[in-house]
Amino acid sequence: MAQGSRPERVGEEIRQEISALLAREIRDPGVGFVTLTRVKMSPDLQLARVYYTLIGDEKAKVETARALERVTPFIRRQIASRVRLRRVPEVRFEFDRSVEHQDRIERILLDLEQERHQRGDIGGDAPVSASGGDPPAEAAEGDRPDIAPDPESDREP
Repeated sequence: MAQGSRPERVGEEIRQEISALLAREIRDPGVGFVTLTRVKMSPDLQLARVYYTLIGDEKAKVETARALERVTPFIRRQIASRVRLRRVPEVRFEFDRSVEHQDRIERILLDLEQERHQRGDIGGDAPVSASGGDPPAEAAEGDRPDIAPDPESDREP
């Protein structure tokens, strides 16, 4: 069995338990609509970093972070009773910024696509040089050493 598989399995089990707790048993109004993305366990299973995302502005993020800090002791006690471990890991909630990074990259790609359409490069399949300039000019049939000229084209009809 692989060395890192147990922390991954325990992390997934903890993620499922915390998700169920947040959905059914935690009544704190500060905990809004939170989505747990993953749980990273330390190799010794003593620390569980719970990554989450939510929809809202910066104020909602701050309020949710405070609310999650308030409910952490309750969550840890529930994990102790539901997950069979020798020691209950310390639980830390961290906002998952990877979703924001993905959105930013997607916006940049969409902006680049719009620029390309505005410049007139609508085809999208024309190769672009490494310097980001104009696409290379097409070579004539006889200019490319890897393609032999068509012998039929030289004949008269």
